[in-house]
Amino acid sequence: MLGIGCECFCWENLSEFCIQEPQPFALPSPLPDWPQGHGFATGRVHLGEIELLKVTSFERIWSFNQARGKLRGISFYKPTGVPDGYHCLGHYCQSTDKPLRGHVLVARSDMDEKISPYSALKSPALEKPLNYSLLWSLDSDIDGSVFFWFPNPPTGYKSLGIVVTDNPVEPDIEEVRCVREDLAEPCEPWDLIGCVQPKHDGYPIRFWETRPFRRGLQGRGVPVGTFFCDSVSGLGGHDLEVACLKNLDSTLHAMPNLEQVHALIRHYGPTVFFHPEEAYLPSSVEWFFKNGALLWKYGKEKGERINYDGSNLPWGGFNDGEFWIDLPDDNDSRNFLMSGNLDSAELYVHVKPALGGTFTDIVMWIFCPFNGPGTLKVGPVSVAMSRVGQHVGDWEHFTLRISNFTGELWSMYFSEHSGGGWRDTSEIEFIEENKPIVYSSKHGHASFPHAGTYLQGSSKLGIGVRNDTAKSDVFIDSSIRYRIIAAEFLGEGVVSEPCWLQYMREWGPTVMYDSRSELDKVINLLPMFVRFSVENLFDLFPTELYGEEGPTGPKEKDNWIGDERC
Repeated sequence: MLGIGCECFCWENLSEFCIQEPQPFALPSPLPDWPQGHGFATGRVHLGEIELLKVTSFERIWSFNQARGKLRGISFYKPTGVPDGYHCLGHYCQSTDKPLRGHVLVARSDMDEKISPYSALKSPALEKPLNYSLLWSLDSDIDGSVFFWFPNPPTGYKSLGIVVTDNPVEPDIEEVRCVREDLAEPCEPWDLIGCVQPKHDGYPIRFWETRPFRRGLQGRGVPVGTFFCDSVSGLGGHDLEVACLKNLDSTLHAMPNLEQVHALIRHYGPTVFFHPEEAYLPSSVEWFFKNGALLWKYGKEKGERINYDGSNLPWGGFNDGEFWIDLPDDNDSRNFLMSGNLDSAELYVHVKPALGGTFTDIVMWIFCPFNGPGTLKVGPVSVAMSRVGQHVGDWEHFTLRISNFTGELWSMYFSEHSGGGWRDTSEIEFIEENKPIVYSSKHGHASFPHAGTYLQGSSKLGIGVRNDTAKSDVFIDSSIRYRIIAAEFLGEGVVSEPCWLQYMREWGPTVMYDSRSELDKVINLLPMFVRFSVENLFDLFPTELYGEEGPTGPKEKDNWIGDERC
């Protein structure tokens, strides 16, 4: 049976399926001894009134597998080895087709360990649930029954997760703790883990990972690693609200200091491979300015040479369309700048807190003076465009997300033009020890985790813009060639931001493409029986095909302050 948004598990003919339990995953090399200082990589994080530890050892409670499609099921786990004095906040689940690499946070009140600045008149930070409500139960001919329980919190408290049992007896109230509501943040269902169709009718039950509703540089929400579940039909009147924690410690003590940031980059800095046919390589910003880039102002007839450090660029404000950067007028100088200069290129690094300061995001920006034309694909035909996709001043990035509990690389974000996505470290390639590989797409410089061809458009119909990636002898090792340009959490003056970072206008002129004539070339190459009308093709291609505003610099991007788009 198909549920909404997922293919659901069915109970018929289960004997032919053998549940494959996820196996643990580890990085290729052991973690180093990080430089000492502050609370980074100490194994615990303080949130003000609560102290957290991360638990990665589990006892499986129940599993099921799908009886159609790919063999992808879900397993449910209870954390084990919880230290004395700490309390479970909920149970964990994940799909069976991924390595077992999750975690849950366990908590204790920080008030017991030291004098706290918080009022002693407040209720305890953590409290037992009053009792439990049975949400659903499922029966399996192979693994028996499973029961999903919601901890009912006392007044003024929030529940942080679901409890799973393999028997109908209501769990002990000592099993989990609820958190005082002023120490909680709203969270939202995010990534669908899977869903299951009950054996005897009923609506499918969906299982979700959760994340804080407010994220980014100012976000204080801390996900605890538990899951959320609901029904396609709703919850039958039961108002299920699962929250996450809130970090009240304004010092974000678990964030790395500058020495530790350098150590993280040297240990994890990816190698960026460019396509063997790449004609538009990156450069440093200073090389771009020094070799003839011009600043234009609306209404002026002539552009102004830019100082090598960008000191004559307009500072601050917002992108009002009054200024833009462009290449020199003469062809030789334009072509020289368009080609880039790999020897001068470096990765520009922005370091910022993520998920309430329990993770560190190391955002690596790469600058290319020119974004080359794209290649359109329509079914079996691929045609290189002459102008479509071209623009001056291309900023692309990828992000390393580091656990502040241990300093472990937890995931990577690959920016892919108008979107992108997070990949667990079990899904990426490594070139040496714990250094990942990033593949930069031909001409467009989008980031991808593996070599191959990625289609921006309709992959189902095979129509869109090609993003071709491959390993070559043209690459940058970001563990060596990088420059930290911003780390606001370290305090004023610790990192000197370059002048050009304050330029909030466009790094290239607005471009409009004659896409109609270019698409005609593609259509004329297609066999008659597979031709589309021009109008239909225009609906299927990404919007960037028809023109682009001048690209803006890193500080104007949404992810400078906010979370990554996905």
